[in-house]
Amino acid sequence: MSDDEKLVGEFPFLPKQERAQAKRNALIESGYTLFQAKGYENTTAKDIAAHAGVATGTFYRYFSDKRQLLMSLLKNQIETYLPPDINWISNDPVSTLASSLENHYNRIHEFGLRHVLPELLSKDLELADVLENARGRIHARILSGLKQAREKGLIWNDLDLDTVSWAIMVIVENGLDRLAEKKCTYQDLAKLICRMVFPPSVLNQLCGSDAETSE
Repeated sequence: MSDDEKLVGEFPFLPKQERAQAKRNALIESGYTLFQAKGYENTTAKDIAAHAGVATGTFYRYFSDKRQLLMSLLKNQIETYLPPDINWISNDPVSTLASSLENHYNRIHEFGLRHVLPELLSKDLELADVLENARGRIHARILSGLKQAREKGLIWNDLDLDTVSWAIMVIVENGLDRLAEKKCTYQDLAKLICRMVFPPSVLNQLCGSDAETSE
C-alpha cells in the first residue's frame, strides 16, 4: 500500500452511478472551496454538505470524515509542495533555476490548499510522516544532482553536499512567502542558491557577465 493510500484509507462507499458520482464530486469541490476559504479546523462535514447542497448524512455515505475528504484532495499532490528537481549542469544555472522555481510556485498556486497543511502537521502524525518521506525523496534527488555537478568540477569541492541539499530545500520551501511579500524575485532566489553551490569563476563563466557575484 502506498503512502497516499494509507493517508486516504478505505472510503465508506464508491459510487458507480453517474448521479451518485456527481454528488460525491460536489462534496469534494465543496471541501476544496471551504478548506481554502476557512481553513481545516473551521470547516465541518456539515458545512461541506450544506455548501454542496446535500444532507450531512450524504457526506458520511461517501467519506468517513472531513480528514478523509482532504486527504483525497492531497492524494498524489504532496510533492507538489516540495522543491522541484534542479538541473545544476546547465549553460545558465541561474536562469534555469529561476524558471524551475517559477513553474514550481505556479503549480502550488494552481492547486491551492498550501496553508491547510501547517494546520494538520502538528496533529496528524500520519500526514507528517508521509510528508517527511516525500521530503527525503526530494533531498535525495537534489543531492544526486549536486554529486553529478561535483564530478564535472562545477561546484565547490569542500561543500558538505548533504547539508547544502537540506539548506536548498529550506530556501525553496520558504521562498513562496518572500515572493508573496515582494521581498525577492525568482531570479533573486536562484542567484542565492547558485552562489551557495558554484564558485564565482564558474558561475560567471556559465551565466555570463550578468551573473555578478559580489554585492
